[in-house]
Amino acid sequence: MDISILFWLLSASLLYLAGTSIILIRNRFELTELPYDTAENFNSKKISVCIPARNEEHNIGSLLETVLDQKYDNFEVHVLDDQSTDRTPDILQEFKSTHPQRLFIHNGKNKPDDWFGKPWACQQLSEEASGELLLFIDADTKLESGALSRINNSFQYYGLDMLTVWPRQILGTFWENTVLPLIYFALLTILPSIYVYRKPRWMPAFIYYHLRKNFAAANGQCVAFTKNAYRQIDGHRSVKQQVVEDVELAKNIKREGLTLRMFTGMNTISCRMYRSEKEMFEGLRKNFLAGFSNSLPLFITAAILHIIVFILPFFTLIWQIVQYNPPVFFLSIASIALIFIQRLVISTWFNWNPLYVFTHPLGVIWFQRLGIIKIVDKITGKTALWKGRSV
Repeated sequence: MDISILFWLLSASLLYLAGTSIILIRNRFELTELPYDTAENFNSKKISVCIPARNEEHNIGSLLETVLDQKYDNFEVHVLDDQSTDRTPDILQEFKSTHPQRLFIHNGKNKPDDWFGKPWACQQLSEEASGELLLFIDADTKLESGALSRINNSFQYYGLDMLTVWPRQILGTFWENTVLPLIYFALLTILPSIYVYRKPRWMPAFIYYHLRKNFAAANGQCVAFTKNAYRQIDGHRSVKQQVVEDVELAKNIKREGLTLRMFTGMNTISCRMYRSEKEMFEGLRKNFLAGFSNSLPLFITAAILHIIVFILPFFTLIWQIVQYNPPVFFLSIASIALIFIQRLVISTWFNWNPLYVFTHPLGVIWFQRLGIIKIVDKITGKTALWKGRSV
């Protein structure tokens, strides 16, 4: 490749990384934990904890132990057994026998053809819930004992209509450590989290009015609404055909002019999403393209950007062994240094093994492989399977 082209590509990479570093620094200070008890005496609003469960025999018991052990009195727990074929129903009944007044178990109805599975399960749960606050959590999460209290305080302290928590991800295998941090990396280096909560001060109000839905993000592992806000956006019915229903719910909240805020869950909620590379691949396959609004041009553009920013500097650095060029060498080293610094900040923040900072390009290549498969899926009309259902 022509040296001048390499120079400009690497310059663009370095400029991009410098800009995302500024965003990451902002997020490190502005994306906060759920607040602890404050001086204000907040009302203890009734919280309905809603848990969709389909074949969750390995997770549901440990989650219910943490939910039912909350240091908060005014709450109820609703679990939807979404036609499980494993031991999930038996485990639920065991907990029901010891917590008959707190735990409510519902059998999932047959899914309508025009609904995806998770929105359908959550919609059924919402219709059973009686709380002023509706908290939806995934079955593979765990709550710390003060989580419900802190969620209740957050709604009142910040005047929220919706909140979402990004859990502390528990990473076990090599591929979990290599791949999953890149999801947080993308969020924390692209979107200033405070703009999810408030208007950018530099943006004119009339422009923000038309763009506000673009300042929306959420993690479906933990989302909560006031009941009034949930009804105002027509609940999960409004996202019944959305694979990334969490983000679409956040967009609906923003469209309505309601208030949303994101938090981290380092001391509140944890999650282990996947336990093998195969499970992780199929889990991310179902929603990877949907995260780009199912737009192939946008998807391919993002893939090219990632190759230039996160792969090219490593190749050009190796190439310097054959043909040394000082500007190319400097730009390669500078880009790689910023990548590793960003990853180290995030790994330290979320208590992940810092050694996996150095597998960053391997993780990017893993996502490139997944992206190619998703493009083929899109062209051929192939649907992904998740827990026995087409997505």
